[in-house]
Order: sequence, then structure tokens, then C-alpha cells
Amino acid sequence: MKVNEFIVLEQFIVSRYTMAVLPYFLNSDVYAKVIEEDGEYIIKQTPIDIIKHSCDYYGSSFQGRKEGTKAVIGITHKAPIAIEPSNEIYVFPTASPRDSRCVWLSHMHVYRYEPAKYERTIVYFRNGKSISLDVSCKSFINQLYRTAQLRTKLSERMEARERKLQYIFRMQQEKQS
Repeated sequence: MKVNEFIVLEQFIVSRYTMAVLPYFLNSDVYAKVIEEDGEYIIKQTPIDIIKHSCDYYGSSFQGRKEGTKAVIGITHKAPIAIEPSNEIYVFPTASPRDSRCVWLSHMHVYRYEPAKYERTIVYFRNGKSISLDVSCKSFINQLYRTAQLRTKLSERMEARERKLQYIFRMQQEKQS
């Protein structure tokens, strides 16, 4: 099925190619419009349902990911979500996730941003696409930096764990020699 030349899907999982998940209002229903590197789709789910379903798909609950964000960087309000850290799938909300106007953006795809009129922000993605969001530039920057902090801390932890495992492996190899 197509709506306004968009392919309509029943469900969707966020991937490395997902740039944004926006609300899409059709009649009295709230669906999602997903912007991927290669196209845009309408999904018969709300944006928050897509984020929750994606967390489940990658082996954790949305609530677990929120608690993880709190444990790592202490953020509880409009928390960035590490949907799948090993594939660098980090998203952040532009408003409260309970707000039907909340947009979720993939941190890795944001190239630059600029303030626009009426407390809006224009976001430019790495592939040249852009969107105008109903969020102040100050709030957007805050969300972007929180997500960068989460990515950095989790990446450091994964690298430290990997170094420790390599050290243990080398020690065992030396003992066997």
C-alpha cells in the first residue's frame, strides 16, 4: 500500500541506515515516518513503538535501555537510547517520548544543524538530506551532546573490556609457552 507516494509498512526495526523517526498524522491516527539513507517509509506504528520494538529486537527492553542511560550518564529526562551500541545505533528524542510530536534522531547521521525561525532547528544529515524540527536549537544541542556523552562512555567501556580480555589472553598464551 502507498500513502502520498510513500511505501507503508506494518512494522519497522531501526538500523544503522535509519536517520530519523518522525510522527506522521493521518486522519486521527498517529503513525511514523521513517527517513532512511535510501528512502522514506510510513510505518503503522507510533515512533515510540518503533523505538521500543527495536530495543526488543536487539535484545533489551526500552526501559532497560533508559535505566542503562541513567546508570552511565545520569540522564532520566528525554534520555538518549543506545538501541544497539555495538552497531553504534544511538537515538535521541526531541521532546518527551510520551509526546506524540516527539521525533527520534540517529546520532550518527546528524552532520550539522542551524537555528531557524520560530524556535525551530534545521538538521542536516550526512547524506545531504535535511529536516526542520519544532525544537529550539539550544534544546537540540543539549540532546545531541547528551547522546555523544552516552556514546563515548559506552565506547570507552567496550574498549576497556576488550583490552582487558586481550591482556588475559596474552597472559594465558605466555603461561602455555
